[in-house]
Amino acid sequence: MNILFVHQNFPGQYREQLDWLVQQGEHRIVFLTQRRNVPKTVGVDVVTYQTHHRPVDTSYALSKYWEECCGAGFAVALACQRLAQRGFVPDIVIGHVGWGELTFLKQVWPDVPIIGFFEYYFLAQGGSVGFDPEFPASEHAPFTMHARNAVNFANIQTVDLGHSPTRWQRETFPENFHSKIYVCHDGIRTDKLHADPTAAVTLGRLGRPVTREDEIFTYMARNMEPTRGFHIFMRSLPHILEARPKARALIIGGNAVSYGRKSDAEGGYRAQLEREVGDRVDWSRVHFLGRVPYADYQKIIQVSRCHIYLTVPFVLSWSLLESMSMGATIVASDTAPVREVIRHAENGLLVDFFDPKALAAQVTDVLERPDAFAHLGPAARKDMVANYDFKTRCLPVHLARINSLVPRDKAIRLPN
Repeated sequence: MNILFVHQNFPGQYREQLDWLVQQGEHRIVFLTQRRNVPKTVGVDVVTYQTHHRPVDTSYALSKYWEECCGAGFAVALACQRLAQRGFVPDIVIGHVGWGELTFLKQVWPDVPIIGFFEYYFLAQGGSVGFDPEFPASEHAPFTMHARNAVNFANIQTVDLGHSPTRWQRETFPENFHSKIYVCHDGIRTDKLHADPTAAVTLGRLGRPVTREDEIFTYMARNMEPTRGFHIFMRSLPHILEARPKARALIIGGNAVSYGRKSDAEGGYRAQLEREVGDRVDWSRVHFLGRVPYADYQKIIQVSRCHIYLTVPFVLSWSLLESMSMGATIVASDTAPVREVIRHAENGLLVDFFDPKALAAQVTDVLERPDAFAHLGPAARKDMVANYDFKTRCLPVHLARINSLVPRDKAIRLPN
């Protein structure tokens, strides 16, 4: 089968699916992306495109996002015309709709089926915007959010089938979208992500590695930002560290902003919150590790006695599911997307997003009495294996959906 993936940031949500298809050795795979300097990937023809147009800063706010997405979509269409001239015509296209990249593909290949990843519908209420009163939405938010959804509305007509990774994400879309969008997570490798009682992590300021015997608690986000509750976590630190004088915090994440507004403070949210909590924190026991290699991240979670995951109502992080697969004892925010995977006191613990003292009290309890919560990690892993495992749960669903759109003689063989 000829398969075309489209995602501006290779490989995006398709990491596992792409690897599996390559391993089959039966398909010609082309991946269109804006990302440059992609490592050579055996079995994948990575084609980089440059957006055709970007709006200027003074562009009209209500149409600015659409303008940017049209620039990306038209560039993808031109790139696909060049692929066709070279003799490549896909049997199926799989890609993310969020940046407009799929918008014009039916103008190039009217009869080629498309599966589009519908990640998020921009909500003025009920989503990330306006959830936290500390970061109020502007009076124009209902208009700008609705205008941004022009991309979603155009692409629900473009695709033959939509895909959302969680029920909550699909439910953010209008009801008339639902029948066209199936729900199945991208999948995580539970066979590779598991507990390791022998794991150890070396910290530069200590003369020894830390292990499960140490009182380690962890927090992770792609970037340290309010959308992922970084401000709440930081405000909980003084209380946790005061209550547990031997505890250490290991913090993974960059200092940029992936989602939401940027901090006006010099040094970003990290510096802003460091100044806020100030000398109430014993900084010798706080380790900002930045962005770490994937193998190191696994070990950090494996030595953690308590892992903290916070988010406003927004896209659920892979890291939460991966941490659950590794049997972590998790304290998470009691917010809609998290409740889809964590059941309080059964496979994790939920706290009020807005209450740093409640977060601190729950984390302190886990650090003090790990045996009382020892059942949570194994239960979390059991759920991940049953519902989110890539090979046994998610891959068969995705392949069945692909096969439903292509001729039988082109169908991808399902794993045994």
